[in-house]
Amino acid sequence: MNQQIQALQVEFIKNKYSNILWVTFIAFGLAPVMGGVFILIVQDPEALTKAGGLATKAQAMHFEASWTSYFGVLTQAIGVGGVLVFGFVASWIFGREYSEGTAKDMLALPTSRTKILNAKFIVYGIWCLALALSNLLTALLIGAMLQLPSIASQVVLLLLTDYLITTLLTVLVGVPIAFFAIWGKGYLAPLGFVALTLVFAQIIAATGYGSYFPWSIPGLYSGAGGAYKEMLDNYSYAVLILTCITGYLATVIYWKTADQTK
Repeated sequence: MNQQIQALQVEFIKNKYSNILWVTFIAFGLAPVMGGVFILIVQDPEALTKAGGLATKAQAMHFEASWTSYFGVLTQAIGVGGVLVFGFVASWIFGREYSEGTAKDMLALPTSRTKILNAKFIVYGIWCLALALSNLLTALLIGAMLQLPSIASQVVLLLLTDYLITTLLTVLVGVPIAFFAIWGKGYLAPLGFVALTLVFAQIIAATGYGSYFPWSIPGLYSGAGGAYKEMLDNYSYAVLILTCITGYLATVIYWKTADQTK
């Protein structure tokens, strides 16, 4: 247990002073900011006529100056954009040692390889949850500044539940990226995998089979696919969870048995 705590402390220290940490928060924080811009456009009829493409986008989304619409944007940003941003986070955490040439030094430490991986997975989960919480707090601040009308507590609970479940689904579906990071020994393979999953997630979801493709499920659950959300069932979540478990086991097995030459 002491080894696990020490491995976790090392991971926290390594990422605490990384510039990538703040880059992810800034990039992901664009979602609540854009939601706030949409609200300003909708609230001001004159701005609505001058906004051009943004106004068209807001109208196409049936966006309203309400907490329900605002949370809808945030949740969809997690379900779709989170696959990319969370995938980048996983690629960085699991691939940086190979790119920086410190992987063999880390493996030489008197610490279980599994505990090192577990520490990385924990940091990955905390990092992604922190990104989601940051967006939520930013949205609450912006919404309060724009004086959005209050809503019933039951509706708030429902919106928060959808947001948190979408976040959890997106975090889980990003676990297999760790395998591609250590298999590809760097950032290129996992980022390429993330790009492919995003493309296939859109294509497969459009064909109506997205409910059984793990990387489409968070987006569908968030409501980004409209009526396709109703197609999600227990098998959909079972496929996603199985993908997560398979990715974790594949990462651990490869990490423990592969010939680490870099």
